[in-house]
Amino acid sequence: MTITKSVTFIAKDGCEDKMKELLCAMVVPSKAEDGCLFYEILQYENDRKRFMAVETWRDEAALDGHKTSAHYKIYKSSYEPFCDDKYTDELEVLG
Repeated sequence: MTITKSVTFIAKDGCEDKMKELLCAMVVPSKAEDGCLFYEILQYENDRKRFMAVETWRDEAALDGHKTSAHYKIYKSSYEPFCDDKYTDELEVLG
């Protein structure tokens, strides 16, 4: 079963550019991973401090593989100084 998540990040004041750079660096290597069906980073037009990662993985094994990748580990160890808040939602495709 596919897994779709949205992860919302709220950058700290003055850290919008660094957060954008860090998140966008995840796109190309994540899309190249086995089992990645969709991976995009979005920025809210009405609140430039808010970003959303939307990702779909073939299955739990593919998502687990993503979480052990080198680029994920770099992101995971780097984002907190620039992030004021972060929350994740799992989504269900209805159609």
